[in-house]
Amino acid sequence: TCALPIYAEGLKNDSANLDDAALLQAIGVEKAAMAPTAEGLFFPDTYKYAPNTSDLQILQQSYQTMQRKLESAWSGRADGLPLQTPYDLLKLASIIEKETGYESDRPIVSAVMINRLRINMRLQTDPTVIYGLGKAYDGSLSRADLMRDTPFNTYTRLGLPPTPIAMPSEAALAAAASPGDSKALYFVARNDGTGASEFSETLEAHNRAVQRFILKRP
Repeated sequence: TCALPIYAEGLKNDSANLDDAALLQAIGVEKAAMAPTAEGLFFPDTYKYAPNTSDLQILQQSYQTMQRKLESAWSGRADGLPLQTPYDLLKLASIIEKETGYESDRPIVSAVMINRLRINMRLQTDPTVIYGLGKAYDGSLSRADLMRDTPFNTYTRLGLPPTPIAMPSEAALAAAASPGDSKALYFVARNDGTGASEFSETLEAHNRAVQRFILKRP
């Protein structure tokens, strides 16, 4: 489970020893609305509180904020997205959040994922593999790791992972709801210090980009 107690000065640690289901129930989430885990359900932000405030109160506020942001993104989503529920959008946004922090790349990363979903192509995104490895992840991914099947491994399994893999920002939610106008199916980090990625529509072009930006071959 993802639920972790909040440790901050002046907060009462009432969430300690609660599993995800108990935590969600404690902050007033109806059982019918509960996700498989609490992962991704809290909006990342700075929250003000008075001394002796229960951490459950902050978590409740964070959960409610995420629900509002998610509902807004879902209601304003582009037509024809291969996403069935707001929870699907949340999962996609969490992948975008982990894949890039480069602002202008977020909608294109979203487009890559949406394009792949539309043609039933595996997403093949490293952050989902890392999440599925859990504590077994040692800071680097091997080819064996990419082929090690877990429910979250989008190299071995089709579609979105079963839950979000991170707490997505509002920018990631917006990108998931409104992908960029791109036919790209691949991307690779440029490794030029900017955080930007190189996007490609074909595997051949992608392989050339890998040679240039990862292997540093002209």
